[in-house]
Amino acid sequence: MSLNELPGAELILPGLDDLHHGKTNTIGSLLVAIAATRLAEAGLDVPLDRLAAEPELTLYARLQDERDDAYPYYNALLNRLSSFCNALELLYQYKLSQ
Repeated sequence: MSLNELPGAELILPGLDDLHHGKTNTIGSLLVAIAATRLAEAGLDVPLDRLAAEPELTLYARLQDERDDAYPYYNALLNRLSSFCNALELLYQYKLSQ
């Protein structure tokens, strides 16, 4: 199974790419910053020196500027992030057991 097949990959993988290119304020890069420790511990190369400060607040403020329904969308994004992290951790554990 590739990372592209994990739920939420459409947000998290571009967010990682954004961070590697110095873009710290995209939705994806802010999601990565929120779960940076989990993602790094599960084997992803997270540029920890490029993470936004207070990514949860920054993401919510950005969504409020862009949408009328910021709160449910914010929660949906966090659920996608959680799904990605859970699947990644399972994949990482499976690879370690091989």
